[in-house]
Amino acid sequence: MRTVTKDTITDVFLGYIGQDTDPRFKQVMTSLVTHLHDFAREVDLTHDEWRQALQFFMWTGNITTEERNEFVLLSDVMGLSSLVDMINSHPGGTSSSVLGPFHISDAPALAIGGDMKGDVEGDLVLWQGVVKDATGTPIKGATVDIWQTAPNGMYSSQDPDQDKFSFHAILTTGADGRYAFTTVRPVSYTVPTDGPVGVILNAAGRHPWRPSHLHFIAKAAGYRELVTEVFPDDDPYLNEDTVFGVREDLVVTFVPQPAGSFPSGFDLSGKVSGPYARVDFDLVLVAV
Repeated sequence: MRTVTKDTITDVFLGYIGQDTDPRFKQVMTSLVTHLHDFAREVDLTHDEWRQALQFFMWTGNITTEERNEFVLLSDVMGLSSLVDMINSHPGGTSSSVLGPFHISDAPALAIGGDMKGDVEGDLVLWQGVVKDATGTPIKGATVDIWQTAPNGMYSSQDPDQDKFSFHAILTTGADGRYAFTTVRPVSYTVPTDGPVGVILNAAGRHPWRPSHLHFIAKAAGYRELVTEVFPDDDPYLNEDTVFGVREDLVVTFVPQPAGSFPSGFDLSGKVSGPYARVDFDLVLVAV
């Protein structure tokens, strides 16, 4: 019988990996188990702590639903989501940022210049830009999936009083690559703290706040999918985002516009008499 000790168990585990194992799986599993075993030895992990960790992950799975993915949220607040984004960002394109746990698939189509604000109270924002490649050439037929919180700081999947697709829409660019819409100004909000993620944040003495932002997923044939989010430059949590999503090129200025200056070409044209804000932000995709 082979004797396994705390100092040899990692090598024994690695020796169990079969010769026909997929090379990438072997690389990832070797590194994962090596670091996991080193972690346990470094902190002298106790039985109670190990059991608490297993219960924590069971709780994370039990609280996860189609509307709320606690594993994604956990990855976000631990910085893993953003780290993976940065590792896989492609030079020359708009920076990627976290998807978050509240994206809803199959949002309704919105025409260029369409409105997402509706009758909701809040500051009006005119948002527009061009989807283009790294050379500056506009991309025709790109889809831009947009979502954000309502002014109460909640996504529609969190709020039973909102329609399922409230503040969710998909635009498709024409030959000029332009996308444009109107919406309400987003607000800062807290990530859910009533589950395992809240336990982590509280134990670490961390706040749960995210700076206000809009989410985007931009896709086009022949280009890498871009998942990102864009932040106003005056948000108080810009420098301490609890999920580490802020990148320098994703920060924009909401430029105040005077009353009577609302342009043509939007659903709200001729209907806006007061001031509003304008954001111009281009999405740059990288070719496959």
